[in-house]
Amino acid sequence: MSLPSKIHSIDARTIRVPLDNPTSFSTRQVHHRDYAIVRVRTDDGAEGIGFCYGGSNAGSLVTHGVRELFAPMLIGEDALRVEGLWEKMYREGILHGRSGAAMRALSIIDIALWDRNARAVNLPLHRFLGGYYEDSVPAYASGGYYLDGKTPEKLGEELAGYVEQGFKAVKMKVGRLDPKGEEARIKAAREAIGPDVLLMLDANNAWSDLPTAMRFMERYEPYNPYWIEEPFSPDDIDNHARLSANTHIPVATGEIEAGRWRFKELLDKDAAIILQTDAAVCGGISEYRRIGATAASYGVNLCPHWFHDLHVHLVGSAANGQFVEFFPDDQVLNFRRLIDRQLETQDGRILLPREPGLGFGFDEQALERFALDDWA
Repeated sequence: MSLPSKIHSIDARTIRVPLDNPTSFSTRQVHHRDYAIVRVRTDDGAEGIGFCYGGSNAGSLVTHGVRELFAPMLIGEDALRVEGLWEKMYREGILHGRSGAAMRALSIIDIALWDRNARAVNLPLHRFLGGYYEDSVPAYASGGYYLDGKTPEKLGEELAGYVEQGFKAVKMKVGRLDPKGEEARIKAAREAIGPDVLLMLDANNAWSDLPTAMRFMERYEPYNPYWIEEPFSPDDIDNHARLSANTHIPVATGEIEAGRWRFKELLDKDAAIILQTDAAVCGGISEYRRIGATAASYGVNLCPHWFHDLHVHLVGSAANGQFVEFFPDDQVLNFRRLIDRQLETQDGRILLPREPGLGFGFDEQALERFALDDWA
């Protein structure tokens, strides 16, 4: 019997979107972003899309993973058999990398399958996944990057602007300057937003040892940060655990982690009490849900990293989804330039999409403008 949900085609392409202004983190500067995108179609004409950040260079590695490793083995398969297809892809790709480009390729196909299946039954993805929040989800405004000429005062003005938009939580970058310079920035931020707004700090793997990290923590603690994010390399789980035991600032991490097993190690070692699992990195929506369920049994919440257009659905469908990371403009998350509909916010919360699936499509003209290759 022919299944109406039989996969007919899986196409991928690489998109490179320049940043208007080179933007710095603690240890690197970004000039453009590479995105891998996917389109899955089934015999009944239904379609789903997937996407991920492929890095600041060589995003085509992810695209090739989709085209050459996974797509050929899925043609003719039932798109509704998402769990089975995930396992099939995982086993096929296990020698190519259980994280990185291979897992991102798996992730975006998995996202596209969930999107296709939700669209096929005319449900928003958050409802298709079971639903939790009714109309909106909590969010924090993400910004506070290092830019040439950006003084602590200008940083404070930026974050205060997010508060004026209704956000009750904001995030800034830390770790690039010396302790004195960093304290000037966080002091200006706290004074600008007031004592009651949550202030998250993102170090982007700035430190390599505990004594150095603690020098910065001593500077940060008087300003009551809500969390310190990615203080060390993602592979240095033990130092995350040591820092957690030596500061009252909660440690958050996991944005470039993949697979439920690594997240379980973070939880078992008390290395993070907030997980920032990214569905476009960790193994797709399927694996994100497994990680979320595991975290719930430890009493740990998820505040997923990046791609608010995707994660609004995942936070919106789980009891331990705490915050969506929201980027108020397209200067850093310039993926916003590639899609045909933007999320709406109200009083610092994101309104849940009502359209089927992810609730948006790709802007074809934007794709043609920024594409490095064609659909294939």
